[in-house]
Amino acid sequence: MKKLLFAAVAVVLVAGTVFAGPGADNKGGATFVGIAMPETHVLRWTKDGASLKKFAEAKGFRAQDQYANADQNVQNTQIQNFLTQGAKAIIIGCVNDGVAAAVADAARDKVTVIAYDRIIPNSADYDYYITFNNFKVGQLQGQGIERGLNLTSATAAAPKYITLFAGSPTDGNAFFFYDGAMSVLNPYVESGALIVVGPYPKTSKDTANFQRIATENWQAAVAKTRMENLLNGDAKDVTLDAVLAPNDTLARAIIEACKADAKYAGKLPVVTGQDAEAASAASIKNGEQYMTVFKDTSKLAEAAILLAEAAVKGTTPNIPGAVLASSIGLESIGDTGKKVVRAYLLDPVIIYRENWKDPVNAGFYTQEEINQNNLK
Repeated sequence: MKKLLFAAVAVVLVAGTVFAGPGADNKGGATFVGIAMPETHVLRWTKDGASLKKFAEAKGFRAQDQYANADQNVQNTQIQNFLTQGAKAIIIGCVNDGVAAAVADAARDKVTVIAYDRIIPNSADYDYYITFNNFKVGQLQGQGIERGLNLTSATAAAPKYITLFAGSPTDGNAFFFYDGAMSVLNPYVESGALIVVGPYPKTSKDTANFQRIATENWQAAVAKTRMENLLNGDAKDVTLDAVLAPNDTLARAIIEACKADAKYAGKLPVVTGQDAEAASAASIKNGEQYMTVFKDTSKLAEAAILLAEAAVKGTTPNIPGAVLASSIGLESIGDTGKKVVRAYLLDPVIIYRENWKDPVNAGFYTQEEINQNNLK
């Protein structure tokens, strides 16, 4: 009888181990996943944080999302709190490279860290990065300008005029966005068909000039002020045909500055963007912002949780729709400066006026959100 009872208990214990699932820790409770997002002033980060939490909980994890208000010290404290709570994985959209100290603490505690849509620079203490093909994002922005200005037919005798903006210099993605765009635009500059007004870094490696066009912390107010200064300075005696704007928040600020200048009352420059925010979709629909790049961050969030699940279980990640950067010759996307991590890339989609509804159809936001932004 005792042998039968022991066997029965053993079966129950084994069953508990087998069916605990990826969302359970070795004490039988739900495995904790921390989600550290950089800020809330760019709408996509609040959406991403909510999506990550939703997908984590659907997998059986216990999850908490925190936002750092663009302050790396705040984010480091949030990460330390996750470690204190016993997190097994932490997904980080970092503010800047100051996060490396907190990542080192996570590595010490054998906690999986996943860099989310921003490389964590100057760290060798993590193994995974998940993002979109950010060089291609920039290429799509360059192609938007190419199409909007019909650059293939432009000549040095009748050139087009452009000014250039870049993202935050503390965000590694900003360099890939810019270099992708300029890979399309540089040949037109070199032929004389496209003239750059203001600073012209041919690539992001021209650090001095890149810093002059960069936008600290992706702040719209910074971009708007710089655009106003350009309109009253370098661009005073020309009419700009295009503005390379690296994301939607900055694009709308740049457009606002242009609309206040009588020179652009009849026709705005071609202005690019990224993130497919509802307000920019409304702007594209209304013929103001020319294009954006749709990165379905709901899919990115889901992919990040699949990656976290595999890392916690110690299995090989299987992430539908993602490719390893090293498999398509973009291994440098995963270069932290101290290590090359495994970078998983999803594909972005270009959005023009004729397909502005694609994000709505994908459930990225609702038609009601578009309508609300049309009223502004």
